[in-house]
Amino acid sequence: MKTLLWGALPYIAIVLLIAGTVWRFRYDKFGWTTRSSQVYESKLLNIASPMFHYGILFVLVGHLMGLFIPESWTDKIGMKEHTYHLMSLYGGTAAGVLAVLGILMLLYRRRTKAPVFKATTTNDKVMYLVLLAAIVMGMWAKLTNSSVSEGYDYRETIAPWVRSLFTLQPKVDLMANGVPLTYQIHAVIGLLLIALVPFTRLIHMFSAPVQYLFRPYVVYRSRDQRQLGARPDRRGWEHSEL
Repeated sequence: MKTLLWGALPYIAIVLLIAGTVWRFRYDKFGWTTRSSQVYESKLLNIASPMFHYGILFVLVGHLMGLFIPESWTDKIGMKEHTYHLMSLYGGTAAGVLAVLGILMLLYRRRTKAPVFKATTTNDKVMYLVLLAAIVMGMWAKLTNSSVSEGYDYRETIAPWVRSLFTLQPKVDLMANGVPLTYQIHAVIGLLLIALVPFTRLIHMFSAPVQYLFRPYVVYRSRDQRQLGARPDRRGWEHSEL
């Protein structure tokens, strides 16, 4: 079981993420969308959507820092473990709360606004459930294994396991032995979420308009009334020649 969970499941999730994204791009380009429901209701959406997106962005950045920046690197810049722990505890909790509040407001909006509810698919419901479970379980794991003075140091177990996956030599025992159950459940739900991304509206995360930053300027010129064919507007109706 430990080999299946910590040696095989991560690669299954990654393969589904890559293969599913390629398939979606080739065969479902018109479905590659958030299926926005802003036309049905925008007031609550304008509050909930930024809350969720900023919260989940901070959560993602925190995960990337914690999993891919070794403890030895932070030691070299003079950041002590307790300082890092407090940043992770307070910063991660704040980001998680922001994301959860955003999701709950989005769910409330979908349930109480009839047109939005009718546009909600079973796929959306599964996505919201897994996404909310991943965030809540991550916060639960952190808070139940931490205090202000100390906490579980996942950078000695979970982080090396994650990095070992990219060398194709997964250190299964790091996750199977000694990692709190709440962190293990959070990891499994996270892998399930990764596998679901290509088959849900979450696929739009790969459609960030990065090219907009590098596009050429659009030049606007006012019309010169003296140019050929231009004349002042006339009062009244004019006969249109078609």
